[in-house]
This record gives sequence, structure tokens and C-alpha cells, in this order.
Amino acid sequence: MNINQILSDVVAVVWGTPLLVFLLVANIILLSFSKLIPIRGLVHAISLVSGKHANKNAQGQITHFQALSNALAATIGLGNIAGVAVAIYQGGPGAVFWMWISALLGMNTKFFECTLAVMFRGKDYQGEVQGGPMYYIEKGMGEKYKFFAFAFALFGLIGTLALFQINQLASFLETSYSVDTTYTGMIFAVLTVYILLGGLKRISMVTSRVVPAMSLIYVVLCLVILGVNAEKVIPMFVSIFESAFGIGQVAGGVSGYAIMHVIQTGVKRAAFSNEAGIGTAPMAHGNAQTDEPISEGYVAMLGPLIDTIIVCTLTALAILVGIDSVDMSGVSLNGINLTAFAFTQSLGEFGKHSLGIVIFLFSFSTMIGMANYNKKCWDYLFKGRWNLGDKTFVLFYGLSLGVGAVIKMGAVVNIIDICYALMAIPNIVATVFLANKVKKALKKYNSKFNV
Repeated sequence: MNINQILSDVVAVVWGTPLLVFLLVANIILLSFSKLIPIRGLVHAISLVSGKHANKNAQGQITHFQALSNALAATIGLGNIAGVAVAIYQGGPGAVFWMWISALLGMNTKFFECTLAVMFRGKDYQGEVQGGPMYYIEKGMGEKYKFFAFAFALFGLIGTLALFQINQLASFLETSYSVDTTYTGMIFAVLTVYILLGGLKRISMVTSRVVPAMSLIYVVLCLVILGVNAEKVIPMFVSIFESAFGIGQVAGGVSGYAIMHVIQTGVKRAAFSNEAGIGTAPMAHGNAQTDEPISEGYVAMLGPLIDTIIVCTLTALAILVGIDSVDMSGVSLNGINLTAFAFTQSLGEFGKHSLGIVIFLFSFSTMIGMANYNKKCWDYLFKGRWNLGDKTFVLFYGLSLGVGAVIKMGAVVNIIDICYALMAIPNIVATVFLANKVKKALKKYNSKFNV
């Protein structure tokens, strides 16, 4: 049995029915506490991102907009381009529907976890104010639960590496332009190291400029593809809904297990795309300059809306209409190369080259954004011991990009899936455990700002 098969077996266990049931029950509890805040609070969330109610004297290092951009830099990336392709490849069009459901629940989850990230901020070994699951587990739940915080940071140290991003970028450049994967790994390791040595403010400056531009370019490209294939869009939506429940396939012997596989695939890929419940976004939003924890919860819930419900849906439709009526029996494509194939089918060589520009921006911004998360896990675990300073971390992160560029995609996806599941468990436990504190603070905040 090879290592990838072992990893696949572990994924099947950690993302099995028990975890899905656990996540469902937790989300129902959080929904009952918030009373559908993703719908009720959407307008207020947008006003906060625009700068309304900003307090420049508040604790924190970055604005609401920069915190959201930093979080989106780590989530709007190749998970939206290649991750959706993986979902369709593994679970068919129906996986997209379950990504939507997970995203709607994820908006609510992000509200709670990112509120907690500000409510229970701590300080790292250098005295910098930080937020994230490690801190709200330790400060909110108490010292006896500190092992949960340690477990999150340990699995986060691997889970927040940009292995998938560099792997898919290297694969695309090799397939489309014959660039050796080793060279891709080396070049992007150097570029990322340069940004990281500038610290959080340089990271936030880059992501707040790149994320809006790259998102706009990609959305326009997808809309052009949907315009070119306008007559196929409605049938593709129908296909997504039918496939989600096995409608039209039951007579062919689709089992409950097969439908569960589609659900699992959608939930996994949604988690990989928007990271709601995984605990990564709170590490970015915990740095926001605000004295109102609830305000950052409002801002954070925009992440899954933008990332999964808008961007991932556009990707899914662009892929589905692009490969529709194409004989795929002799074509074995997965991940980024399936997306590139679909873009080329609709837009020709322009589609491939324009997607290449977007892939560069998405992957590079995600590498930078995820480095912020990875550094927080690193600092929490090592706390500056053994002279493990910033330069040592940057070397570790840079080397991981070199490795991620050359290993097989299947192994990369499995490693990330395993770590995400093991990060989600302590984070969701803590979020539910502390949800009542958020509920009380929400009531006071809404009264104060007339939300």
C-alpha cells in the first residue's frame, strides 16, 4: 500500500459521517443563537467594510477591510479555481450544491469564530496582539482545555501551508507552458520570502491591493464564458440540483452511499474553499483594529458569501458549460488542468492565457495570506524558543513551497483534508462552548448601533 492510499484512507475516516453530523449539529446550535444573522446583518457588514464606525485608536494592527482582504487572500485562491474542479471530478455537479449549503452555514460560523477572535485576543511571545482559536480556546475555555489549543496549532502548522496553491500553479505552468515544477517552486519561494520578511503590514498592503483586482478579473472572465454559453447555464443549474440528490440516477442504482459521497465531497471542498469552521480566518480577523468584537464577526461572514457562493459558483458553471458536449472519455484531467481545459474550450487560447494570469495572482496572494496563518501557529507552538525567530519561520515556509511544487496533487489534497478536519474539531468545540457569550454581546451591539 503506497503513502497516498494510506492518506486517502485517513481522509475517509476523519471526514466520515461522525464529523459531518458533528458539524451539522454545531451549525444548527449556532444558527439558533444568531437567528439567521447572515441574512439580517448583511447590509451592516458591508457598511463596516466601507469604513463606517472605524476607530483608529482601537486595539489592533489593520483595518476591517485589510482583515477581510487578508482572509480572502488565503481563501479566494486556487481553491476557487482548482478546488471546484476537484469537487466536480470527485463528486460530480451535485457537489457544488453542497458547497452552497456549507457556505451559507459557514457565514454564520465565521461570524461566531471571528467575533471570538477579537473578544479573547491574546499576545504572542513578542507582545503583539493576536487572535485565533489558540487564544480563545485558552482564554475563553480555560487552562484545562489548553491541549485543544495546542492541537489546533500543531495541525494548523501543516494545514495552513500553501501546498495546494504552489502544486496547482506548478502543474498548470508545466502542462501549459512546459515550465519545470522545480523552477516554479524555487521562484515563488523566493518571491514569497521577500514579502514575508516585510511583516504583517507588508502582507496586508499587498493583499488589500491584489485581492480586489484579481477577483474582478476572474469574475469578468467567468461571466464572458457564461455569456458565450448562455443557453447552457440553466441546464447546468438543473444538473447541479439533480446530481446533489441523485435525481434521475436512482433507477441506475445510485445508492445512499453514493449520495453521501457527493455530500462529503461538497463539504470538504467548501471547507477548503472558504475555511469556515476550520479556524484560519479568525487568525486574520483577530488583528483587526476594533474594540467591538461583534463588528469583526459581521465583516468576517462576508468571506464565504464572496468566496464560495459567488466565485466558486462562477467557476463551477464555467467548467460545466465548457466541458458540456465534449467527449471526456479519453480525457483524464483533474484540478487546475480541468479548469484550464474548460476555459480553452469556451475562449480558445485567450482563455488559457488569461486564466494563467489569474492563476498567478490567486496562487501568489494565497501563499502570502496563508503564511500569516502559518506564522501564528508557529509562534504559538514555539514561542520564540531555540532562537526560532522570524527568519527561521520564513525559511521553513519557503522550503514548503519548494516541496509542494513537486509532489503529487492527490497527496497534497489528502494532507490538507486531514489537517483541516483535525483543526475543525477543536475550533468548533470552542466556538459552540463560547457561543452564548457572543449571543449576549450581539444583543448589546445591535442595540448600540441600531442594527
